[in-house]
Amino acid sequence: MPNSIPLSSLFISVLIPVILATLLYQLDSFDPVTYPTHVLSTEPPMVFPKRNSHMLHGSEKIGVDRLLSPEDVAYDPNLGVIYTGCVDGWLRKVKVNESAADMTVEDWVFTGGRPLGLAVGRHGEVIVADANKGLLLNVTSEGEIKVLTEEAEGLKFKLADAVDVAEDGIIYFSDASYKYKFDEFMFDFLEGRPYGRLFSYDPSSKQTKTLLSDLYFANGVVVSPDQNSVIFCETPLRKCKTYYIRGERKGSVDIFVENLPGFPDNIRYDGEGHYWIAFASEKTYAWDLAQRYPIIRKIMGIIVKYVGTPHVEKNGGVLSVDLQGNPVEHYYDGDLTMVSSGMKIGDHLYCGSVKTPYMLRLNLKQYPAVQSS
Repeated sequence: MPNSIPLSSLFISVLIPVILATLLYQLDSFDPVTYPTHVLSTEPPMVFPKRNSHMLHGSEKIGVDRLLSPEDVAYDPNLGVIYTGCVDGWLRKVKVNESAADMTVEDWVFTGGRPLGLAVGRHGEVIVADANKGLLLNVTSEGEIKVLTEEAEGLKFKLADAVDVAEDGIIYFSDASYKYKFDEFMFDFLEGRPYGRLFSYDPSSKQTKTLLSDLYFANGVVVSPDQNSVIFCETPLRKCKTYYIRGERKGSVDIFVENLPGFPDNIRYDGEGHYWIAFASEKTYAWDLAQRYPIIRKIMGIIVKYVGTPHVEKNGGVLSVDLQGNPVEHYYDGDLTMVSSGMKIGDHLYCGSVKTPYMLRLNLKQYPAVQSS
């Protein structure tokens, strides 16, 4: 007769882990909520007329081992320089050249935090959203750091994220979450409460205004070329919204683009009629399911807290839309993840990342998106 498994061994190998997992679930304080049905999309992802689904083919690596997780990309055309903020706290300059081998990297300014969003100001200064310090900074062209603001309405920034500067000098920026820090961002997604905010800062009056609150991980920010509105991204909802800053609709909000194929991070305007939106990963069925059921997100939160974040991202990249939010081009790759910014400079697309120790560059003329079949 075959050997039978002792009851005691069965109890130890099966029941005890189940009991411990149940206790952990009951005792853990992480408390996700249901996402409101009106913020969730039931539509399939938008389809782009042109695609490049292998954008790593032909891509060049800029600043290998010098640009450590270069999250955002800001360009100063007067100097021919790209600014980027790295995970080690350094702002670095990258001199733009036709040859990737000739693109030099220079340590510029050390913030001591985690610089994320960057924008070049009207006088050559660089405005920086420092996530770890929860500060909006002004770095002069000489490299002097000045703190502009650290709170609004008595509530300090926890994850200062993205920033842009209007032609009148007003700075618009986001605090992705006033509860979670940068290295805890996944818990913001999983909890399902809107802790994000959108602000303006007036350098002349030194006044910080809360424009919008109750946003779901308020991310990329860009001022429209006509200066009438600000577009910002809500990452877990896969959409970007328009906040009007001038005209009859001042103070109101519209959907700019939704049902994106991935989770949007930074958004940039190229001066040629297109916005470029970076995304870390494509949308997945697992996330769709998790958004609808808090119990799944609590289990995921416990896994992230006690085991680590599972890496299921794929097909990250950059997409472009026109001024009305209509889809134009989609660049992505199955092996590409955690793309955090994309900016078109000349014939090239430059991509920042929160993962890689370099910046990616793709020649759009040599490796264009082509008509989808």
